[in-house]
Amino acid sequence: MEDSYQVIVIGAGFAGTAAARELGRKGVRVLLIDSNNYHQFQPLLYQVATSQIGVSAIARPIRSMFRRIRNVRVLTAEVASVDVGNHTVTTDEGDTFRAKVLVIAVGAVPNFFNTPGAEEHAFPLYSVTDATRLGTSVTRLLDRADREPGTEVDMVVVGGGPTGVETAGALAENIKFVVAKYFSPELAARCRVHLVDMVPSVLAMFSSKSQEYTRQRLAKIGVQMHMGVGVTEVRADGVTLADGTVIPGGIVVWAGGLKGGHLIAGSGLPQGKGGRIDVRADLTAPGAEGVYVIGDAANITDSTGAKLPQLGSVAQQAGKWAARNILADLNGGTRQPFRYVDKGYMAMIGRGAAVAELGRRRVQLQGPLAFLSWLLVHLALLSGFQQKVRALFSWLNGYVLHSPAQVVIGEPDKAQR
Repeated sequence: MEDSYQVIVIGAGFAGTAAARELGRKGVRVLLIDSNNYHQFQPLLYQVATSQIGVSAIARPIRSMFRRIRNVRVLTAEVASVDVGNHTVTTDEGDTFRAKVLVIAVGAVPNFFNTPGAEEHAFPLYSVTDATRLGTSVTRLLDRADREPGTEVDMVVVGGGPTGVETAGALAENIKFVVAKYFSPELAARCRVHLVDMVPSVLAMFSSKSQEYTRQRLAKIGVQMHMGVGVTEVRADGVTLADGTVIPGGIVVWAGGLKGGHLIAGSGLPQGKGGRIDVRADLTAPGAEGVYVIGDAANITDSTGAKLPQLGSVAQQAGKWAARNILADLNGGTRQPFRYVDKGYMAMIGRGAAVAELGRRRVQLQGPLAFLSWLLVHLALLSGFQQKVRALFSWLNGYVLHSPAQVVIGEPDKAQR
């Protein structure tokens, strides 16, 4: 048994880092464990995959985030198992750590909904590794097509939510501005991007006005939409839809949803929708005293009982709130039910185009103003001054000069592992 801590936080995403930072600043001795030594800004992974920004703009060393908070120890390790009854964590190297309070913020994994071939052939987009593999494979697909005149290039994005819409829009604009300019207009004419979802409309959580703007904008930049029909099979050369339609695709991107990972499944905690934990109002796990589950690993509700979406803002606020309740636990206080401040939704559809619905009253913006708001909000949310500067210069280069800002290098032609 290794050293004992007051709190162990598993996962250094939005929720985990927010909780560890709040606790560390209050003098609580925290162990923060993650399998990576960097914190990734997930909302911009699609831009890494489409060469709009580099990895260094969205990935920040975790230790640099906590260099001034001495009470937080950062450990890079793969967690093999957790014992929620004893508040212990065991790594894959056999080290075991114990704490008074355990915080599980391990995020989620892609949910392929048992679609045949999806796990083998589709590219998820939930990590830096996913983004670099996708970016490398897209580049190699275009290089191959450039050497073979007449070859058609089809790319399929499965999922009409924000990730799917932003990815499809970025791929289509790369074809329009980058491929046509740096390869040839002839190659660009042979490229197509398809967006598929079993839901009839894109961006289901947005208003009908935002949905219609998004549909029009995607169509304008060349995205072919196949809405209201699900994917029944993913193959190495495309997808088959429920109505029998076959869409060719040298690249299939899976943005179809998330579920709880193996650590959640093996925790012994009761799982709800998506294999996540239905936490109590105070963010604790049912049936496990002193265990909190936050971020994408949890199904979190607001004050009305409605489930909140898996968004970065929800995770960050939940992390901070969990820290307050943990301080109450340690100091003999009373936990408070989580109160979420709704900041709304945003999605970029390409250069100069976005939709935003801000605040509880859902102030709606479309077009250039929403695009500017999107840039400013994401620039503010990026962790670290260097990351903000790199992203800003990449955006100026890409959106003003229509130039590929970055080179993406990764393991080619492999969807996942």
